[in-house]
Amino acid sequence: MSITRDFLLQFSLVIVPFGIYLAYLFGHIRIKKHIRIFLTALWGISIILCISFPVSYGYNMNHDFRIVPLLIGTLYGGRITGVILAALIILYRLYLYGTNIGSLITFLAIIIGFSPILYFQKKFGNSSKGNRIKLAIMLAGFYCLVGASLVGLFRGISAESITVQIAHFGLAAGFAWLMVVLIENMAEIYTMRKELHNAERLRLIGDLTGVFAHEIRNPMQVARGFLQLLDTPDLPASTKKHYIKLSIEELDQANDIIREFLLLGKPSTENNEDVDVGNQLERTVNLIQNYALSKNVSIETKIDVDCMINGNTQRLNQFLLNIMKNAIEAMPDGGTIVASCFFADDSFIEIRVKDEGIGMLRHEVERLGSPYYSLKESGTGLGMMVSFQIIESFAGKLHVFSEKDIGTEVVARIPGVKRSMNKPV
Repeated sequence: MSITRDFLLQFSLVIVPFGIYLAYLFGHIRIKKHIRIFLTALWGISIILCISFPVSYGYNMNHDFRIVPLLIGTLYGGRITGVILAALIILYRLYLYGTNIGSLITFLAIIIGFSPILYFQKKFGNSSKGNRIKLAIMLAGFYCLVGASLVGLFRGISAESITVQIAHFGLAAGFAWLMVVLIENMAEIYTMRKELHNAERLRLIGDLTGVFAHEIRNPMQVARGFLQLLDTPDLPASTKKHYIKLSIEELDQANDIIREFLLLGKPSTENNEDVDVGNQLERTVNLIQNYALSKNVSIETKIDVDCMINGNTQRLNQFLLNIMKNAIEAMPDGGTIVASCFFADDSFIEIRVKDEGIGMLRHEVERLGSPYYSLKESGTGLGMMVSFQIIESFAGKLHVFSEKDIGTEVVARIPGVKRSMNKPV
């Protein structure tokens, strides 16, 4: 009865952090920041609790389900998270019990049983749902088998130890199966929510066609009025020049609205190519430099070499220009913009544009990208909506982080072309 109670306690020590993990990861449409740090801390706490309250049997024999948080944390958090969790197991085991046979068994189990988990982590990330489930069960079973073999080798075999090892093997594999199935099902629901969100956005575009016509009509009517005024007899040359300038500005505004709406409603059919994002970012900064200086804004750049993606150059430039212009206009009293491009890891690059402007509240950030939602007095909201669509067309993600009266940072994370592929042979 005591062993059963201990097994149930171990189950709760794993399942409660797992529930927190699901609520954190899939509770909102937008992806949370610092997910890797959160995973490491959450599963680290689960490991410490599992080791602190083990299943006790026989003479000085303990068992726990540390493999479950170690496995889930590594497969979904990455290799760095896995290595940290494995080191935590060894160090905490040494802290509690010192250097004894149990610590040696723990160390060998990590070396032998954990290595395949690290090796198959990337394959797990690229696998289908069914293969992920099978792989997780196999890795959990292998780790338990290694642990059972080491316990039998160093401490001998008894009827009670065999019973506990079999129960541990079955429950650990069952836990792994249950958790991966739940995570994958929740991920599918999360994806469906995003698709429904995008479908609703596209429906709004259709509903707002009439609003779009109204937005076009406004600058056209203004331009028509100024052109009529040009026919006024004895109109001074300076006034004519002013009216012509205003008419051109209104026509340019109408043209911008048309261009943004067409980009929004019709995906680009142009062929993609390898694009040096760093070069395009520098080009955009040069184009907008005079406008920035007129607003008392300076621009700093931090650009990695060979920051390459595969995409459409024209659409990338449209995105960069939109974001840089927004950053400048967010600082009515001037300030500094930091525009950077760098490799976040081997597979992705990040484009970051950070300003020191007026910032936004949380609910304002969450509405960015919605049709005709803009914080600018004369804005239409189409610019940010187009920006989200452009990054999605590159198979990337666009995130906006902002604090009121502190500033805003726009982060585009896009699959990159690996550096080794860019170097000449």
